[in-house]
Amino acid sequence: MMSSPFPFFMYRITPEVPPSYYEKLFDFIYTQYLLPQNQRFTNIKREPTVKGEKLTYVVTDQQSSHLLDVEVKSGTPFELRITPLNPSVPKSAVEEAKQDILIAMQVFSQNARSAAVCFVWREGEKIVPEAYTKPEKSFNRFFLETQLLFFVVFIVFGMFIFITIATVVPDAFWVAPLILIGIQFIFVFYSNRFIGRNAEWHITKANPTIHLLEYYLPVNKMGDFKKTYPRETLLAIKKEIYEEIITKQGEVEVESAQKIFLKHGVPCELQNLKTKKVNVYGLVKNIADRFNFPMPKVVVSNTMVPNAAASGPSPKRGLVLITTGILVQLNEAELLGVLGHEFGHLRGRDPLILYGLVSAEFLFRFYVLFPLFPLIFSSLLFFAYFWAIMVLIFFIAKFFEARADLISAMVVGNPKVLAESLEKIGFQRLLYERTPSYRIQEWLGLDPHPPIYFRVDRLASLSSEKIRYPLIQSIKDVTRGFIATLRS
Repeated sequence: MMSSPFPFFMYRITPEVPPSYYEKLFDFIYTQYLLPQNQRFTNIKREPTVKGEKLTYVVTDQQSSHLLDVEVKSGTPFELRITPLNPSVPKSAVEEAKQDILIAMQVFSQNARSAAVCFVWREGEKIVPEAYTKPEKSFNRFFLETQLLFFVVFIVFGMFIFITIATVVPDAFWVAPLILIGIQFIFVFYSNRFIGRNAEWHITKANPTIHLLEYYLPVNKMGDFKKTYPRETLLAIKKEIYEEIITKQGEVEVESAQKIFLKHGVPCELQNLKTKKVNVYGLVKNIADRFNFPMPKVVVSNTMVPNAAASGPSPKRGLVLITTGILVQLNEAELLGVLGHEFGHLRGRDPLILYGLVSAEFLFRFYVLFPLFPLIFSSLLFFAYFWAIMVLIFFIAKFFEARADLISAMVVGNPKVLAESLEKIGFQRLLYERTPSYRIQEWLGLDPHPPIYFRVDRLASLSSEKIRYPLIQSIKDVTRGFIATLRS
C-alpha cells in the first residue's frame, strides 16, 4: 500500500458465513467484485498472511485519480482499513469504500445460503416449516411499514367497485366513495389483528425466546441444500433438535445438534454450525419502555425475508412484527435501532396520517375533479394525473420514514448502528444506487422509503444536538437530499 500522511479509518465486519467459507468469500470479493470494476479499483493484490488472507487495492474517481488505499484482512471479524490519499477526499468516499466490502459480503452470503438451512423455533409452540419467500411476494412486506401500498391498492380496487355500482345501482354512485373509505378505515383500525393472525408465532412474556440454528454444507459439497436433502429429513432433524436439546437444555448446543444431523445422514462439521438465542420479548419491551409506551403485541413471521414493522392506529393498539430473517442478519444493538424506527411510526401515528392523506385525495378526485373535468377520467390524462399524484403521496410518505429514523436515533441512540443495519438489509439497493439515474428513480418511485444511501449518510452524520421538531427537520432533509440528487 502507498504510505499516506492522512488519518486512516478502521472498521471491523463479521461475515454472516462460517469461517470455513472465508477463503471462498475472499475469492468472491477479489474475482467477482473488485476485478470486474477495473475502472474504479486499481493495484489489486491478494496475499496470504499468518492468520488468513489480505486484499489491498486503490479506489479511484471518474478521472482515474487515486482517492483511497484499502486493506482487507480476513479473520473474525474482518479488519478493513481505509486511508485517504489527499486531504480533499470526502467522507462519503470513505463510507462508499466501506460499503463496497459490506455489499460484496452480503451478496456472497445470500448466494451461500443456497448451501445452508436455517432452523427456527419458538419455545412452547408447534414447529412451523420455514417459508423461503422472495421479498416482492411477501404479504407482510407489502402490507406493513406505513401500509401506504395497501391504501393505494385499496383505492385502485375501489375504482372497479364504482364501475359496478354505476352499472347496477346508478343512484348510489356518489355514496360509494364514502362507503369504501369507511371500510378502509376499519381495515386500518384493526390492522394489528389482521397481521397478528397472519404471523406464525405470538411472543409473550411466558415464551419470549426465538432459537435459531444455521448450518452450511461443507464448502466442497456446496449445492442446493433443500434439493440435496428432502423436506421430510430436514423437518425430522428440526423436530428432534427441539425435543432432545432445546426442551432439555434451554438452548441449542452445537455438539448435540451435530450428532442429530449425522444420524439423519447429513454431513455436518461443527465449524459450519451457527446458533443464536434471541429474547424477542425483552428487546421489544426495552424499546417500549424507552418510548413510555404500553407493551404492544409481538409476533414473528417465519420467513427469511429480513423485515420488521409496527402496525396499529396508536401505541395502545400497537403490534410489532419481526421476521426470522432479520433475527438471523442483525445483532441485538442493530435490532434495537430497527425497532426504534418502527416505534417511531407508532409514536407519529403514521398509518392514520397516511390513511387520511390517501383518502383525502380519493374524495377530492371523485367529488371535485370528476364533476369539473369529467373528460379527464375517460382519457389518458387520468393515468398521467394518477401517476403524478401517487408519486407526490409517496414522496410525502418519505418524510415520515425519515422522521422514524430520526426518532430512533434520538430515543434509542446509536444512529450509526441503525445506519449499519440499513446497509445490511438494503445492500442490493445500495449497489443499484451507485447509478445517478437509479437514485432519481428511488426518489420518484412508488416506495415510501427514501433511498438507502440518503438514510445511511443522514444517520452517520447526525450530531448530538437535540432536534425539537423531527418532522420539520425530516421534511427539510428529504427535500435537500432530493435536490442534491437532481444536481449531481
